Amino acid sequence: MPKLSYHGPIRYRIASFLKLNQIAASTAIRHAMGRRIAPDWDVMTEIGIRFWRHQFTKAMNCTDIVSGRKRFNSLLTMTDDTYDVTTEECDAPFGLWVRPNVQSTKRQLLYFHGGGYSFRGPVSIRFAEMLAHHTGADLFMPFYRLTPEHPHPAQSDDGFAAWSFMTKDNDPKEIAVIGDSAGGHMALMLLQRLKAMAIDQPAICIGLCPWTDIGPRGASMTGNNKYDLVQGWMAEMFGRWLDPQGAFGRRALSPICHDFSGLAPLYLQAGGREILRDMIVEFADRQRALGATVMLDIWADMPHDFQSYDSSKTSSAEALSRIAQIVQQPLLHPKTSLAPTSDSQMSNSS
Repeated sequence: MPKLSYHGPIRYRIASFLKLNQIAASTAIRHAMGRRIAPDWDVMTEIGIRFWRHQFTKAMNCTDIVSGRKRFNSLLTMTDDTYDVTTEECDAPFGLWVRPNVQSTKRQLLYFHGGGYSFRGPVSIRFAEMLAHHTGADLFMPFYRLTPEHPHPAQSDDGFAAWSFMTKDNDPKEIAVIGDSAGGHMALMLLQRLKAMAIDQPAICIGLCPWTDIGPRGASMTGNNKYDLVQGWMAEMFGRWLDPQGAFGRRALSPICHDFSGLAPLYLQAGGREILRDMIVEFADRQRALGATVMLDIWADMPHDFQSYDSSKTSSAEALSRIAQIVQQPLLHPKTSLAPTSDSQMSNSS
């Protein structure tokens, strides 16, 4: 059974708890009747997917986003994994340091959290703690401004401020930039901003289920709706919130439309059942053709942001192990010893 953590107003906690129990009951009945979302998913996996899909849907359809965030953050479902880390808030820039109590590398992580650029809460902190624990690296997570109140370029500016903060007294080559979902988009676009300003690149950029196009792209955008906690319509709405007037345009704000050759090497992970799968694969293929250094691992049985399942899923444990190895040895080449057990695509620009 997952652990539950409650946050915010009581009415939202109660509503979320009741909904979780309703979903649990209906899912158990469905499984007893042989009706599963995916034949290889157990009942707990399906409950989690359906619950978080519901939370996103309720939050994004609230009359105001502030209330939506309270609803979304009201109940956090967690694995039994414990993370041996210490957290410390930072004011300038606004964010959170997460430091593993047992360090295994001097490299630091600049982590951009997911949430469609619109959500941040206990789930974001949990993800940051997980990454710091498994990589053994000090991690800084900026609390960047959120949409729809603060559209682009607020997030880009805050991400660059965090990069400037971390590189003030540190070699950029000792920093790995990492992000999940919209945070993966933020990490990729930071490389383009550094390129435009002729600033040194990080050691590596790691995109976990990264959002590579702010518009609709690929059959999986809707074809995988039944499997995923994030839905295609949500991704499109996040894109509209990021650039509400179309002032910057889809091409300018989509990593898939940019050239990453000569920049930091890219390591990407994706779930085979997530809505963003096709755009992630196409992004990797395009960058490979342009000569960028790219490695993509795909776990066919997984949804979006599957890394958060940690030790409860073999695929998630493998993915986290790969991340830790890549952080400590950010060199991607065809003869790498870091052979994944999942489906993998690998390329080198040399």
